[in-house]
Parts: sequence; C-alpha cells; structure tokens
Amino acid sequence: MSQWNNFSRGFFKENAVFVLLLGLCPTLGVTTSAFNGLGMGLATTFVLLMSNIVVSIIKRYIPDKVRIPSYIVIIASFVTIVELIMQAYVPDLFAALGLFIPLIVVNCLVLGRAEAFASKNNLITSAIDGLGMGLGFTMALVMLGAVREILGSGSLFGLKFIQGDGMIVFLLAPGAFLALGYLIVIINKINKKKA
Repeated sequence: MSQWNNFSRGFFKENAVFVLLLGLCPTLGVTTSAFNGLGMGLATTFVLLMSNIVVSIIKRYIPDKVRIPSYIVIIASFVTIVELIMQAYVPDLFAALGLFIPLIVVNCLVLGRAEAFASKNNLITSAIDGLGMGLGFTMALVMLGAVREILGSGSLFGLKFIQGDGMIVFLLAPGAFLALGYLIVIINKINKKKA
C-alpha cells in the first residue's frame, strides 16, 4: 500500500466518523459550531499523530501484558500537553470543549490506531497514518459543525450571514444526530461512486 493510500483513507474510505462511526461522543457533543469542530479535530490529530509515532518507536520494548495500558499512558501524556496548550493560548475554545478534551484519552480512534496500526508498522508509515486519520476526523467534525452552525444559527465560524435565529434544533442533541445521519448518507454515496 502506498504512503498516499495510508494518508488518504482517513478522509473517505475509512473516515472515523462517517464510515467507522468511532469517536461519536466528541463528534456529537462539541460540533455546535465549525470552530469547535476544528479545535477538537486538531487536538485529536495532534494526539493521534504523536501517539502513533511514539508507539511505533517503542513497540519492541513494551511487553504484551501491559501493551494497552502503556498505549493509554502515552496517549494521556499527549492529551495533557494539548490540554495545557489550549488552556494557555485559546482559553475560549478550551472552555467550549470542556470535558471532551480529556476524553480524547479514551477515544476509540486514537487507541485503535495505536493498537491496530502503529504497533505493527514503522515510524514513517505510522506518522502518515496518524496524520491522515486525524485530518479525516477533523474534516468530519468541521463538516458536521458547519452544517449545525449554518442551520442552527445562520452563521459559519461565528460570522453571521442569515438574519434572525436558525433552526435551534440543530444546536441541540437531536440536530446533531440528524445532521450526522444526512452526512453519512452523502459520504456513503461518494464512496460507492468511487468504488
């Protein structure tokens, strides 16, 4: 498999949100705006990229009995770094994302890529996979956040372009499920045309 395929499969073919349905807790919880989706996606991408790199480097030294706990400690370390950086430099985004930042530690996407991919591949391949899957996750969060923000408040990235209120339901949990469902249908149609 070429490096490009490792990178690109996270966008459509194996997108964590639209195809694999992983990481739905932050997906549905924080995507009330495109900006929140972008922030959460980039935070997850950083953790995914760095944990894949570290796991691929030290995989030979981790005993099988403590493999998963070791991966969780590695992931938690990078989540702590992200949390401290966001708290220091983007406190409004940090406040908006709240509890979902520490929950990156138990995101199935991050742990799954460490276990299924980084622990079995070299550094470069693992880094490319982490970056591709992370940016695909970010794309999904931004798309969902943009749809919810446009329909829910008539704005995009905080810039209001429709007067009055939107359909408030899209800023609530039921709207997240509706928007996600329609986006999954669209992505599945795109994937079927490519196949």
